[in-house]
Amino acid sequence: MPRGRFITFEGGEGAGKSTQTALLVRALGRAGIAALATREPGGSDGAEAIRRLLLEGNPARWDAEQEALLFAAARRDHVRRRIEPALAGGTWVVCDRFADSTIAYQGYGRGLALADIATLHRLAVGDFAADLTLVLDVPVEMGRTRIAARKQPADRFERLDAAFHERLRQGFRDIAAAAPQRCALIDASAGPARVHRAVLDVVMQRLGVAVAAAEC
Repeated sequence: MPRGRFITFEGGEGAGKSTQTALLVRALGRAGIAALATREPGGSDGAEAIRRLLLEGNPARWDAEQEALLFAAARRDHVRRRIEPALAGGTWVVCDRFADSTIAYQGYGRGLALADIATLHRLAVGDFAADLTLVLDVPVEMGRTRIAARKQPADRFERLDAAFHERLRQGFRDIAAAAPQRCALIDASAGPARVHRAVLDVVMQRLGVAVAAAEC
């Protein structure tokens, strides 16, 4: 059985990653491709427990080093227990955030050395990486407006100031520019349907599959 493909969505707060993850999984399913949606931090029982530690509480609850260690522990559990078994069984995995978020948030946003983050990633999951990363890009104020319109309370990272989120956006843009074979930068300021079509264009071109748009 052919190994599944691993696709990740990245981007700042309010970029629409969760929406686009769900739409892509639905579109892949309609094309006859077995696919599952997952998320980080989270996606497995152990990682979901760590998610609560990372997202709840005061923004100053953890420093950059503590956050990076917690993310790495969650990622190792997620990859070993859910992502790798699914890929080995031929299922495509679409993940709302992965390793690039640690680089952007704890590196560009919090100031942790990128070399230290890379070392921690290798310790956690070796050279495991996405086949394709879709970086959804929105202006910071637009993303913050979308977050404010949601009914659920903002998490620790969503409550950080605009300067942090500007550094975050630049971090994701730099990541996409540095890895053009893996990453595609997508303007996510339009509505979900238009962004979804842009996502499918990239998936079809990069991964060689024919996929029709899901209904939004």
